[in-house]
Amino acid sequence: MTSGDVWLPFPPDEIEGLPASLVYRRWNGEEEFPADPADCVFYAVPYMKGQRTALRPLERMSRLRVAQTLTAGWEHMVPGLGLMPAGSLLCNAGGLHDTSTAELALALILAAQRGIPEAVRAGDRGAWEPALRPSLADRTVLILGHGGIGRAVEDRLIPFEPAGVIRVATTARTTPRGPVHAVTELDELLPRAEIVVICTPLTDLTRGLVDGDFLARLPDGALVVNVARGAVVDTSALLAEVGTGRLRAALDVTDPEPLPADHPLWRAPGVLISPHVGGASSAFRPRADRLLRGQLARFAAGERPEFVVAKAGTGG
Repeated sequence: MTSGDVWLPFPPDEIEGLPASLVYRRWNGEEEFPADPADCVFYAVPYMKGQRTALRPLERMSRLRVAQTLTAGWEHMVPGLGLMPAGSLLCNAGGLHDTSTAELALALILAAQRGIPEAVRAGDRGAWEPALRPSLADRTVLILGHGGIGRAVEDRLIPFEPAGVIRVATTARTTPRGPVHAVTELDELLPRAEIVVICTPLTDLTRGLVDGDFLARLPDGALVVNVARGAVVDTSALLAEVGTGRLRAALDVTDPEPLPADHPLWRAPGVLISPHVGGASSAFRPRADRLLRGQLARFAAGERPEFVVAKAGTGG
């Protein structure tokens, strides 16, 4: 059995079934480390504490074999790969956030389509202002990024009777529900998309993918929903479109983030913003515990962990 220190962001005694061969230390980004980082062999990165905190102990973790994020995105860890021992593995959270993020995506779509923000503002004024709003039913929805979160979004879309779902990923493939189109086909697909749900990870290929040309191809009145990463969308281009009222947006993530109080996105017409809470629900902790328990069981048994996204010393 593998031995050594494991750093966890949660109290170890709150996670049942952890392998007994490992020594557990709680560290959730505090200034002082719980033990010598050189003894750490498995590092579960503090959740949503920022890049600086996540990377801070890495250069001293000379025995590290696995760094495990609790986020689906792992772009914040890329600068740390050069600090990790050669051959050590970086793992992301796999499907940990699929359920919660897909749930929020549907909430944002429904709220934006049915005018919930406007109703709340009217209610604050004591005003009764009924209006005809667009439905989710009978709309064509394009899902940009058809991994775990994208599939979970589609699962939840179907009962709302959309006119169709267009699936887009890096490369074309088939699924039991229909084809997945390659991202190179976007120019032809976007004019049909009345709702776009962005679920793609942030990579060199997707950074700024939703730019002015992308947005210009969407039909008038289309809704852009981003539950991925803010930098996938060109904020200036989005502001130009929503500023005229031609497009609408529902954003759980923004660029920059946190969004400054004086940023024009806050006041742009037809824009609904939630503060990056796709994974922040009661669904998070039980699934995080299950992920860590499974990864550590494999690690302690000398097996390769799941959800490996990069290997230090190999250029990824």
